[in-house]
Amino acid sequence: MARYIFITGGVVSSLGKGLMAASLAALLQARGYKVRIRKFDPYLNVDPGTMSPYQHGEVYVTDDGAETDLDLGHYERFTGVSARQSDNVTSGRIYQTIIQRERRGDYLGATVQVIPHVTDAIKEFATADTDDLDFVLCEIGGTVGDIESLPFIEAIRQLRNEVGRENAISVHVTLVPYIAAAGELKTKPTQHSVRELASLGVQPDILLCRCEKPLPDSERAKIAQFCNVCKEAVIPALDASSIYAVPAQYHKEGLDDEVLRAFGITDAPPPAMARWVDILDRFQNPEGEVTIGVVGKYVGLQDAYKSLHEALVHGGMANRVKVNIKWLDAEMFEMNGDLAAQLEPMHGILVPGGFGERGSEGKIASVQFAREQKVPFFGICLGMQMACIEGARNTAGIKDASTTEFGPTDEPVVGLITEWMTKDGLQKRGIGDDLGGTMRLGAYPAKLGQNSHVASVYGSNDVSERHRHRYEVNGAYKDALEKGGLIFSGMSPDGTLPEIVERPDHPWFIGVQFHPELKSKPFDPHPLFASFIAAAVKQSRLV
Repeated sequence: MARYIFITGGVVSSLGKGLMAASLAALLQARGYKVRIRKFDPYLNVDPGTMSPYQHGEVYVTDDGAETDLDLGHYERFTGVSARQSDNVTSGRIYQTIIQRERRGDYLGATVQVIPHVTDAIKEFATADTDDLDFVLCEIGGTVGDIESLPFIEAIRQLRNEVGRENAISVHVTLVPYIAAAGELKTKPTQHSVRELASLGVQPDILLCRCEKPLPDSERAKIAQFCNVCKEAVIPALDASSIYAVPAQYHKEGLDDEVLRAFGITDAPPPAMARWVDILDRFQNPEGEVTIGVVGKYVGLQDAYKSLHEALVHGGMANRVKVNIKWLDAEMFEMNGDLAAQLEPMHGILVPGGFGERGSEGKIASVQFAREQKVPFFGICLGMQMACIEGARNTAGIKDASTTEFGPTDEPVVGLITEWMTKDGLQKRGIGDDLGGTMRLGAYPAKLGQNSHVASVYGSNDVSERHRHRYEVNGAYKDALEKGGLIFSGMSPDGTLPEIVERPDHPWFIGVQFHPELKSKPFDPHPLFASFIAAAVKQSRLV
């Protein structure tokens, strides 16, 4: 039977519960246990797919096509365990499920209520597909005391009783703020937060205390006394030099030992930390550095490109170099025209995914700069589409090339895909369909050209990558684009959907329709990012 670790947060948001959950899972995994992490989000959206990146950060897509919270990216990057649709649930999805059941008559005329119907649905998600696991870590989004999270807190209270107290513990992440004027760390916010959680029927077993100054033993003892836990279960969590230093830091403070002790496990082997030692060594001791310009439209919030940022860091680790990322607003290139001055110092240019017309001409101009100046270029999703439009306009002679995403056009080099094949058969989409969940989502296979650059990068002619998009490069323009030097080096297995383009006459010019950043990990950097950074290293030696 799986054991459950329920993770809550108090005092303020953004304390790093997701990173804490990922780090704890990595430590348990390093001891030989099988783990899975799940995220429960209290908002009423069914999923984050239609939310603004400025509101929620990036949307993390799983192999099975779920649009999920960005914390699932942390989970995958730290454990290597592929996330599934069942690993992220929102209040919106819970209520959608309940209403669908009620409309079908599944409740046999009963009055549908938060207890038991909503809490039972939450427990169903928490316990699904857990038979082969040792630990299931369930992170509750938001902050204790928020009205939205009350059904989730009640559900975990019930679940702790149902599975037995020996099979479920609670870890509460809280803040111990430092008041500079007083020169003191203050424990009162933590006391109030624990009291709030206990009033809802959940007594924490372990407190992870975020603080910017070392937590003295006297303050740990004070927190333990007022919060009804032992002193050893009050774990200091100071800011780390890197997110990849967090697992080792939490192990040093005894987090995983206390978790196992709370379960009564005393014979667990010590964690094998060699992987994390190597990762941190590569991150902290680079043998050079490169600068990558990311030309996007959501650069005001780096969480909008969280997986992309980490994948570039992983590419640096693979080459033992530091990657300096310059976030460049594509729209600014259209307004002030200083594109060359901004891009000339770059050793590589990356145009990421996105939606909408804003900033598109700045992205196209960035592609042109990279092509003409022989700077390594990487286009992802919309970035690949912009590379195809740039190639159509400037090397294939199609001056009015555009995409139907931005409005009607006589030269739809990129257009809305209305049907495609999946393992479940033919999928169809209409122009007026709902936005949520109607994209080509999840992992799809691709066939790579025998002698292509990407085939040599992957070391294979068959790959599977994750997608999230509504528009595709129009295959009708394939011949014209290839005559202009842009080669279609990866296609869907049926040969209808372009997946990868490249320029053989360029040092490194690759565009992909999918999102390779979603599968990159610090201990297994994605080959495209490793190769892109290697090309940037060569470019840095030419500048």
